[in-house]
Amino acid sequence: MAEEKKRTEQEYHKKLAIDLFNLTWGLLDKKDRTREEDDKMVHAAHASRYHWGEVGTPLEFERGDWQISRVYAVLNRTQPALHFAKRCLEICRENSFGDFDIAFAYEAMARAHAVAEDKPESEKYVRLAKQAGEQIKEKENKDLFFSELKTVPGHKEE
Repeated sequence: MAEEKKRTEQEYHKKLAIDLFNLTWGLLDKKDRTREEDDKMVHAAHASRYHWGEVGTPLEFERGDWQISRVYAVLNRTQPALHFAKRCLEICRENSFGDFDIAFAYEAMARAHAVAEDKPESEKYVRLAKQAGEQIKEKENKDLFFSELKTVPGHKEE
């Protein structure tokens, strides 16, 4: 009988954070989610962020807050989408995160403001996102970023 590998508390938190983040992505990508799956998506995103809060760094905190904002934006829940987009951006600025992360923080702000039907603010953050996106070094990340930016409600390519 093989012995199960015992995880440390930190390993446990990290595994759950990653698994819940990935579960949330799977639900975000699902076309015809049920109401129960919407609820599961919200809970999974928050649970992932909680576990990162126990063992992660500001980078994981920022990415977790970004994902929570995205979940709420997809569900058309304006206030929490804006709250977590702002937290994501604050963490980026406090830690001088650039590249991929700051671009996605601006994307989150653009998306949250679009859901709030605040077109001027959404357009402002789309412009900032595009500028930041042009600074992304890895082509794969840059392509992913710009494909996601196109999905911001009301966004039109110039």
